Amino acid sequence: MATRVLYPGTFDPLTNGHLDLIERASRLFDHIIVAVADSRKKGPLFSLEERVQLVEGVVSHLPNVEVAGFNTLLAIFCQQKGANVLLRGLRAVSDFEYEFQLANMNRAIDKNIETVFLTPSEHNSYISSSLVREISFFNGDIRPFVPPSIALALDKKHGRSTQ
Repeated sequence: MATRVLYPGTFDPLTNGHLDLIERASRLFDHIIVAVADSRKKGPLFSLEERVQLVEGVVSHLPNVEVAGFNTLLAIFCQQKGANVLLRGLRAVSDFEYEFQLANMNRAIDKNIETVFLTPSEHNSYISSSLVREISFFNGDIRPFVPPSIALALDKKHGRSTQ
């Protein structure tokens, strides 16, 4: 039986930490769906369509990875995509309590959904999208934290030259 894993997130923007998890998961599972959440209540910098396109560009080298945007309950999206495993990343112990609560809630909604946790590589463990957005807003160097295409998109979003 093929394992379809859904990796949900806002990915505003996708970071090297996210990419690390996606690449590692692509070696562990048959099919990965990077599920980009609409998350309008979070006020994302990039639109859903922009985030989907950016993620697609970054993961195009992985043949068993697809990218899809969604704006519904995660458990319902899992059912729509035929996935019964959720992939979540844990950067620090502080992430665990919230992720544990989400995992249990998703399983309460759909008893067939299991959650698998991966930790990022050590050199990516401190990277978060919110920190990258803040550094970028203040014209800091984000290149060590995101793929090149994401850095270009952030520069463009902030009206900086993208030479």
